[in-house]
Amino acid sequence: MAANYNEKGIEPVVDHGNQEFYDGKEKRDIYDVDVGAPQDHHVVDEVIQSNEIEATGHELEDLEGKMALLTPERTRRIIHSLYKAHEYDQNFPRPILDRMQEYLNDPSADHVEDDKEPNKLLAEMKLEAILATENSPYLEVRANVDPTDDVNMPSLTFRVLVMGTIFSGIGSFIDGLFLQRQPTVSISANVAQLAAYPVGKFMHLILPTRKFRLFGQEMSLNPGRFSRKEHMLITIMCNVSFVSSYTGYIIPTQALPFFFDMGFARKFGYQILAALGTNFVGYGLAGLCRRFLVYPAVAIWPSSLSQIALNRAFHSETNEPVPAFGRIWRSSQQKSFLLIFLFSFIYFFFPGFIFQALSYFSWMTWIAPNNAPLTYVTGTMNGLGVNPWPTFDWNMLNPNGNLTLTVPTFTFVNQFIGMIFYTVMTLIIYYKNAWNTAYLPINTNKTYDNRGKRYNVTKILNDDSNFDNEKYQQYSEPWMGAAYIVAFIFYFVMYGATVAYVAIYHRNDLKVGFRSAVKSFKKTFHKGIEEEDEDDISEDVHYRLMKQYPEVPEWQYLIIMLVAMGIGMAGLGAYPTHVSPAVVLFGVIMPLVVMIPCGLVQAITGIAVPLNVIAEFIGGAIVPGNANSLIYFKTYGYIAAYQALLFCNDLKLAHYLHLPPRHTFYMQIWATLIYCFVQSAIQNFIMGFRDVCTADAVFGMSCPGSNTFFTSAVFWGTLGPHKLFGPGKRYNMMLLGFPAGFLLVFLVWGLRKLFPKNEMLRQCHPVMIAAGPAYWGAPYNMSYLIPNIYITWFSFGFIRKRYTAFWAKYNYIVAAAMPAGIAVSALVIFFALAIPKDGTLAIDWWGNNVISQGCEATGCARLKVAPGEIFGNPKGSFT
Repeated sequence: MAANYNEKGIEPVVDHGNQEFYDGKEKRDIYDVDVGAPQDHHVVDEVIQSNEIEATGHELEDLEGKMALLTPERTRRIIHSLYKAHEYDQNFPRPILDRMQEYLNDPSADHVEDDKEPNKLLAEMKLEAILATENSPYLEVRANVDPTDDVNMPSLTFRVLVMGTIFSGIGSFIDGLFLQRQPTVSISANVAQLAAYPVGKFMHLILPTRKFRLFGQEMSLNPGRFSRKEHMLITIMCNVSFVSSYTGYIIPTQALPFFFDMGFARKFGYQILAALGTNFVGYGLAGLCRRFLVYPAVAIWPSSLSQIALNRAFHSETNEPVPAFGRIWRSSQQKSFLLIFLFSFIYFFFPGFIFQALSYFSWMTWIAPNNAPLTYVTGTMNGLGVNPWPTFDWNMLNPNGNLTLTVPTFTFVNQFIGMIFYTVMTLIIYYKNAWNTAYLPINTNKTYDNRGKRYNVTKILNDDSNFDNEKYQQYSEPWMGAAYIVAFIFYFVMYGATVAYVAIYHRNDLKVGFRSAVKSFKKTFHKGIEEEDEDDISEDVHYRLMKQYPEVPEWQYLIIMLVAMGIGMAGLGAYPTHVSPAVVLFGVIMPLVVMIPCGLVQAITGIAVPLNVIAEFIGGAIVPGNANSLIYFKTYGYIAAYQALLFCNDLKLAHYLHLPPRHTFYMQIWATLIYCFVQSAIQNFIMGFRDVCTADAVFGMSCPGSNTFFTSAVFWGTLGPHKLFGPGKRYNMMLLGFPAGFLLVFLVWGLRKLFPKNEMLRQCHPVMIAAGPAYWGAPYNMSYLIPNIYITWFSFGFIRKRYTAFWAKYNYIVAAAMPAGIAVSALVIFFALAIPKDGTLAIDWWGNNVISQGCEATGCARLKVAPGEIFGNPKGSFT
C-alpha cells in the first residue's frame, strides 16, 4: 500500500513502543525517566503533524529519544540563551521565537502532571533545545550538514594531492581568462566537485594500495573508497583557486596604454610578487579571525551550503522520498543534480550564443529603441533596469557570485528596497543635471572628461605617473555618471551602518569571540590551562566534534601574514613603482580593524561588505596624487580582507565536514600557490587580445572590473579625495552617507523597540539596504536583482514553508547545478565557437542584433556638448 506522506516528509506517526537511547554512559529506555516521559512521545506526534517547528519529520523523530534526558530546568536555560541569541536574527523563524517567549513568560510550563493533558509547549521547547545543542538551530544547515563524524574517514590522501593540483590549475586559468569578459562567466568549484567524483571513484578502482611517506607522514596510494572528506578537501582547494586574482585588475590598469601605460607591469616577476603578497596576507587574517567568523553557529555562511549539498548528493547512502505539489518525489539528489546540470548546460547555448537577447531581455526598449527616456528607466545594458521580467538567463542573476537559492529572502528584499531608493535618486540627479550628469550616460561606471568623452588619465600625469597640475588645468576635471554617484553614496551609508549594526546587534558575538581568543592565547604559553566550560549554546555540535583534531595555532597564521607582507614590500621596492613599501603596512591595518564586523555580516546574510571604496578614500587621503600608491593601499586594505573572508568561508566548509584543520591548512596554502602562479602567467596573454578592455574587444573582453578599477584609481589616487570630496568640493555632499548609515541603524533599532512584534521591522537589515546599490548599482541595475526576488521568494517563502522536506532535499541541489551547467556550457561556447573564428563567429539575426540597437547600445546622454565646447568649470580654474 502506498505511504501517505505529510508536508514534513513522513508517514503519519504511530506508537513505536519503547526504544533505547545511548547517552554516552549507558543505554537507557527513553521512558525510564522522571520528567514528562509518558507525555513526550505522544506530544512529539502532535508537534510533527502541526508544522509548528521548522524541521523535517525525520529530524524530530530522531530527537524524540533525547527529550527524556533533558530536564525542564536545562530546557529553560537553553531556550533563554537561544532567545537572547536569535531575537534579532533574521535567519531564525519568528513563530518559533514567539513560542519561546511564551514559554519563558510562563513558569508553569515546566510542570506536568500525569493526569493532565500532555504539555505540548514544553515538548516543543525541548525539541528546539536539542536541535540547537545536538545539531543546528537553522534548517538550512541541518538539511545539508551531518551532526556526526567518522574520525577514521580518509581526508588528505594521494588522490587529493593529484586531483586538487590539476583542478586548481585548470580552474585558475579559466577564471582568470573570463575575468575581463562581460557578462562574466565564473566557473564555480562545484564544476570541479562534479568532475572529481568519477575521477576519484576511478582512482579507487585502479590504484594499488602501496604506501609511501610524504613529509614524514605515511600515506597510501589507495586508502579505500573515495570519501566525502577527500571530495570536500578538493572542493576547498578549488574554492581557493577558482577565483580571479585582484592582480587581474591591477596589471591591465597599470600596463595598458589607454590606462596608466607602465611597462614594468608586464614583467612576470612583478606580477607574481604582487599576487603572492595580496593573497597570503588574506589567508593569515582568516586564521586569526576563526573564533569570530567560523566557529559560532550563527555564522552560517549561506553560500557554502550548496557545495555541501552537492557533496552530500554524491556520498549519501539514503534517498528518502519527499512529498510536494500533490505527489511523492523519489529522485535522488545525485540524479537530480545531473538532470538539472544537463538542462542548464544545454539551455545556456541559447542566451549565450543562439539568442542573446534572452540575457538582456529589455523588451520595452525594443518597441522604441531610440526613445532615450524609456531606455533610462527600463534599459538593461544602459538604463536602470526597471523591468518586471528582464532576463531568461540564470547567469544574469549572479554577476557578483552564485547567490541565487543560497542567500536568504530577507537579504534580497532589503537590497531591493535599497535599489528602489537608488533608482529614484539616480533619475532625480540625472534630470536635474546635478554634477553635469545629463551630459553622460545615466548608468555607467566609467570616468568622463568635460566633453563627455572617456577620461584619458595619461593627459594629467608626469613622467613618473604622478599628478601634474599644469596638464590637469589644460585638460579636464573627471566626471561621474548619475548612477555611479548614487552607488558611491550608498557605499558610504553601508560602511556607517555596518559599524553601528554590529555594535548593537552582535556585541555578544564579539564578546564571546574575544574571550575565546584570549583563552587560546593563554593556552599557547601555558600548556596546563584547561578550557572552561562554555554555556549551553556557545559551542555547537560541529565545534565539539572538531575538538578531536589538532588545531592550527594562531601564531602560524600570523607568520604567514607577516611573510606575505614582506613579499609585497619586496615587489614594490624591486620595480619602479614609485611607491613606498610602507604602504603595505598601512594597508593591512585597515582589514585588521574592520574584517570582523564585515565578516559577521557576510556570514549571516551571504553578502560581503566590500571595502574597496573606504580603502580608496583612506589611501587617497594618505598619498594624494599617486595612483600607484592608492592601488596598493587599496589592494592590501581591501583585497586582503576580501580574500580572508573567502578563506573563512572555506574554513567553515571544513568545519561543517569535520575535516582535520591541519589538512585544510596545508591544502589551502598549496592551492593558493598554484592559483597565484597560474593567474600571473596568463596576464600578458589576456592583454594580447584585440581591443581588450574597450567596447570593441573581441570575445566580450571589455573589462568592466578593470574600468571600474581605473575610474577609482583616477578619482581617489591621481586626484585624491581632497580635490573631489573635500570641504566645498563637487562631491562633498556624498560623504553624508557615513552619518546617514549610523542614523539608519539607530532608527531601525528604535522602531524595533517601539514595535517588537512587527515582523517587517525584524526583517529589516540596514546594511543590506545600503548593500543593494553597492552590489547591483552601476554598471549593473535592477534587471540583475529582480529575478532573484521572484526565485528566492518562491523557494524560501513558499516551498520551504509548505514542503519542508522537499525544500531541504532539493533547494541547494538546484543552486549548485544551474551555475555549474552554465560554466561548462560557456567554456564550450568560448573554446569551440569563439576562439576558432577570433571571436567573430556569430549568428546574424534579430535575436542577437536587437541588443546592440538604439540607446540601449550607445547610452544616449540626455544633453549634448556642442563641438568645441565643454561643460563644468573653464580650463585653468580647476580646484
